[in-house]
Amino acid sequence: MPNAPTTAPLLSSLPEKTSRWFERAAAALLDQVPCRQGCCRCCIGPFPITILDRQQLQEGLSRLPDAQRQAIQQKAQDQVAAIEASFPRLTALPMLDDWPDHLTEQLAEQFQELPCPALTSDGHCAVYAFRPLTCRSMGIPTEQAETVDGACEIQTAVPIIRLSLPFREEEDRLAGEEAHQLAALRLQRQDRGEELLLPHAFLPQEDRVDSSRNA
Repeated sequence: MPNAPTTAPLLSSLPEKTSRWFERAAAALLDQVPCRQGCCRCCIGPFPITILDRQQLQEGLSRLPDAQRQAIQQKAQDQVAAIEASFPRLTALPMLDDWPDHLTEQLAEQFQELPCPALTSDGHCAVYAFRPLTCRSMGIPTEQAETVDGACEIQTAVPIIRLSLPFREEEDRLAGEEAHQLAALRLQRQDRGEELLLPHAFLPQEDRVDSSRNA
């Protein structure tokens, strides 16, 4: 995963737990997972993140120099404008919770070459310490019905070694903790959903919150 040094503290323990899980899981797979600094293919193309992730990203943005933060937000605004031109329903409500699968797949395919607004020209993440949970866990092969699949297109081969049951159980516990925190945050903020596209999460929150609540 692309990296950028930072000493900024995290907002909660869940992101740190997820990062530690990834590191230990990758080591258990004998470092056959190809995620390395400088590989940023998973940072290309819009994907859903949660309102928890948005909170993290907003904190990360607040710690950047003004010029860098404004440049990232401008990239996000340009991307959002292009996406909303093709999918106008996002203008009123950026949440994806009620979207049918075929629409999210259509959007992802149409804008598959859009880079994350925080991706720098040298392949690093400008808000690495505050990156979404999905970014922290991306790269570990998925497992379903006794089949192991590579996590991205770069993984043309997947490790023969499978993660042991305790790793998968810990993965489930982290997912449960995320769900609990999401429910609490949604209730606190009165958000109308839990998932939104990555570019939307970089926009200044006052405007987006107001528009979604008034939709």
